[in-house]
Amino acid sequence: MFQKFYPDLYVDSTYEIDFDSLYRDGYRGLIFDIDNTLVPHGAPASEQAKALFSHLKELGFSCCLLSNNKEPRVRMFNDDVQVSYICNAHKPAVENYEKAMELMGTDRETTVFIGDQIFTDIFGANRAGIPTIMVKYIYWKEEIQIFFKRRLETIVLLCYRRYRKKHRTSVRGAFFHSRDL
Repeated sequence: MFQKFYPDLYVDSTYEIDFDSLYRDGYRGLIFDIDNTLVPHGAPASEQAKALFSHLKELGFSCCLLSNNKEPRVRMFNDDVQVSYICNAHKPAVENYEKAMELMGTDRETTVFIGDQIFTDIFGANRAGIPTIMVKYIYWKEEIQIFFKRRLETIVLLCYRRYRKKHRTSVRGAFFHSRDL
């Protein structure tokens, strides 16, 4: 029932993802949400975020920020990381996920999406056919509409955990190659 909302992988933090392994596995494009995925809501790029994007560029990844926020917010974050970005993305609409891949010169098989919200980030990337990594949100205090969505996400994540346990689906290594959710 909820499988269209399930991420391919669910981790505690963007900063624990093994991007070196993803690159070795053939992925070349990374699409990121910003708020509560990379930094707390509304924050500028942290030193940790700057270091991450520097490392990703050294590896050879193309990156794109995909945010429902307005231009000033996204530009402020991007000033320090210098990657492609799309603001006012209208996630979970598919077209800007496709536009991000076009900007990066990648496709569905070589791109990964990383975000913290099921009903916008993960659902949109799943609809676009892109492998997904969901991260736990960084900071609990958010706008009221996101607060209510988080309550619903709890139900979906409970079902997701049961599904993974029942199906014993691998979540490391070739986890992106089994898109049978």
